[in-house]
Amino acid sequence: MNILSLFVLIPALMLLGLWLAKNLNQVRGVMVAGASCLLALSVWLTIWFIQQRSGGNTDEMLLTASIDWFKPLNIKYAVGVDGISVVMLLLSSIIVFTGTFASWKLKPLTKEYFLWFTLLSTGVFGFFICTDMFTMFMFYEVALIPMYLLIGVWGSGHKEYSAMKLTLMLMGGSALLILGILGIYYFNGVYSGTFTMNVNEIAATSHAIPVGIQNAFFPFIFIGFGVLGALFPFHTWSPDGHASAPTAVSMLHAGVLMKLGGYGCFRVAMYLLPDAAQQLSWIFIILTTISVVYGAFSACVQTDLKYINAYSSVSHCGLVLFAILMMNQTAATGAILQMLSHGLMTALFFALIGMIYGRTHTRDIRELAGLMKIMPFLAVGYVIAGLANLGLPGFSGFIAEMTIFVGAFGADPVAGDPNTSFRMVATIIACASIVITAVYILRVVGKILYGEVENKHYLELTDATWDERVAVICLIFCVAGLGTFPFWVSNVISPSAGSILQSIGVM
Repeated sequence: MNILSLFVLIPALMLLGLWLAKNLNQVRGVMVAGASCLLALSVWLTIWFIQQRSGGNTDEMLLTASIDWFKPLNIKYAVGVDGISVVMLLLSSIIVFTGTFASWKLKPLTKEYFLWFTLLSTGVFGFFICTDMFTMFMFYEVALIPMYLLIGVWGSGHKEYSAMKLTLMLMGGSALLILGILGIYYFNGVYSGTFTMNVNEIAATSHAIPVGIQNAFFPFIFIGFGVLGALFPFHTWSPDGHASAPTAVSMLHAGVLMKLGGYGCFRVAMYLLPDAAQQLSWIFIILTTISVVYGAFSACVQTDLKYINAYSSVSHCGLVLFAILMMNQTAATGAILQMLSHGLMTALFFALIGMIYGRTHTRDIRELAGLMKIMPFLAVGYVIAGLANLGLPGFSGFIAEMTIFVGAFGADPVAGDPNTSFRMVATIIACASIVITAVYILRVVGKILYGEVENKHYLELTDATWDERVAVICLIFCVAGLGTFPFWVSNVISPSAGSILQSIGVM
């Protein structure tokens, strides 16, 4: 058995263990054991991948394997990893591990909650290891379906509305995706002579598809994945969904699930429809620039902590799509770094917000003040998350955003590209988000953490428990580690991003 299949097998065994669990301690034991195994496996895979590259292995995908699944359409269970998918698997395992501890005391229906949470994780891991378009789409759907129940049953606020809105919009994106996938499969087969669903095989002959046909199907794929990546104006499900979701689901949703959107846009839309990507990129650059600035401005006027972080996620995920559309290696590397950075930062934010809400029973910043005196550990964690989010040097946000903006402004200009000036102007506008982010982060930190305690009942509250500290410390360590030692990650990512861009024809 290919070792990558363990990323699907371990969650499957976790589901079985959770189903057989008789009490809360057994449920927690299954989750900790399974999440720890996934984390250890992803760490091992990352180290092994780095060793393979250092040893001279330049294969585009490693650990490849393929098993026929549905021969009439050449659908296969095909797996393989490159530098991008390796770091995405590492991010996913970190969020699942910390999300388990963030949900340690969740009630009611703890067992059922973790069953759906694990199923959601299965879809995420399966998506990142697969190299067959149809199998990727299947795991993509597995990752989306549990969200309705996780928000609708265990959420808060207008949870039924938020769950339904999220489900309908993401399923609408899925409908566009399946049309795009079938279009790529059929027309690539017609013009190349080989009908296949394998992403790498299609990429090798993708330029054979006429430009007109590529232009017709590129919006289906890019928008289909872009809906999950909070692409403007298809982002409206995101703030409501994040605000209503339970803590660990918000962590996994914003930290990992939204990254499926950016990953899919790069790996499928741009990789398999390269000529259309070059011709139509300007349209989506405009939309992503709006996402970046609009999300930051919207966060400034919110009073709910979760809505602030949700609109911040719209802005930061917009930067991911913005960077890959610039189609140069520096910006593309920055896009993947931003996926990692935002995944860790937003998971930390949502974890801390959930812990604060669990004690104060409010997320309204107008009702919070002086928390630094009451719960110093959580307050310091929130300050660190805020500094990382606004791009303070030494944290992951600075490295990711600087790499994106340097690349987008023309570190690797495409020879003869008539849109160079347009890209530079878009980059300057997007850079405004840095200033806006500082405004809402510093405003919130100053309002809720410092000053006098206005509600005297808060003086009786306690600081973080041991399980909460485990989740927060792990995430802070990762955010600071990526910001302090970014080169090992960028060295893993950059060759894989360059390989895709070379196939697109811009390098």
